[in-house]
Amino acid sequence: MNAPFGARSTALVLPQPYLLFLGDTTEPGYAKTAFGLRDWAGDKCVGEFACGATVTTGLPSLTPAEAAAQGARGLVIGVANPGGVIPASWRKSLVEALEAGLDIVSGMHVRLSDIPELAEAAALLGRRLIDIRVPPLDVPVASGRKRSGKRLLTVGTDCALGKKYTALALARAFEARGIDTSFRATGQTGIMIAGGGMPMDAVVSDFEAGAAEVLSPDADPAHWDVIEGQGSLAHPAYAAVSLGLLHGSQPDIFVVCHEPGRTEMLGTAGYKVASIEEIIDLTTALGRRTNPNIRCGGVSFNTSALGEAEALEVMASESARLGLPVADPVRGGPAFDALVESCLA
Repeated sequence: MNAPFGARSTALVLPQPYLLFLGDTTEPGYAKTAFGLRDWAGDKCVGEFACGATVTTGLPSLTPAEAAAQGARGLVIGVANPGGVIPASWRKSLVEALEAGLDIVSGMHVRLSDIPELAEAAALLGRRLIDIRVPPLDVPVASGRKRSGKRLLTVGTDCALGKKYTALALARAFEARGIDTSFRATGQTGIMIAGGGMPMDAVVSDFEAGAAEVLSPDADPAHWDVIEGQGSLAHPAYAAVSLGLLHGSQPDIFVVCHEPGRTEMLGTAGYKVASIEEIIDLTTALGRRTNPNIRCGGVSFNTSALGEAEALEVMASESARLGLPVADPVRGGPAFDALVESCLA
């Protein structure tokens, strides 16, 4: 599904299967890496390991030694917390994983090798510390040049509400229709799933749009790149990466991702979640800078907190109100088929 780019991505071989580490996480939104791997690379995950977490993937709870005995080769930090930090409370558990014979894979901003006890244990035991959030060294400043091929970008009313899931589901649906498609990963979880990509939130701000251009190069006119979105244009902390990704991606189509019932932006108390209409207007206005023909293909809802009947009712009501297809890509069905057809129209 994904076409990795550059020497670093093609050379990176991750130690699979994985043991998913949840740390002491209590907010489900911060465990999106673990959930994403469970849902899209479940055959590569043997279980979960925690040190006080109240969230769970539903996979078997295993110690590192038990996971290694079942064939696990790497422990993945399945958390994406604010700032991408590795707190001191996790370090004993991470050393335990190294002692059990597992390499550690991290998508955090903090480098594993910068933590003395991990670096010392890994060197002593001959284990690898693998940081996913390391962009290439030669990312250029964006040119703004129009590239060949077709592009779809997922955008959001907030963080951690389904941009990756939506992009993966749409890429899979495009492929099922016989369309030449590449999923382009922009975050640590997507890169772990796909085996290549660009860690956009680790790129220096001046090079964000250039990184998006590198991620989605010239392609056959009939080829689609389905690009995983990041953050939200309305988020007080993460709008910068969203804007750079939008300008560099030059999407022909964007899909707005939203979670019904969410009222406050993740990690920023007091800021209300942007409306779907606000994100459509913002994305269209700003996206026209590099692609005058950008349009909204529809809306993707994360209805995981709703029952089946309520979810279908909410999506149908919002579709009628907005005049756009609204679907949950995890639930699928006719509503999702309509979203796919709208994007391809």
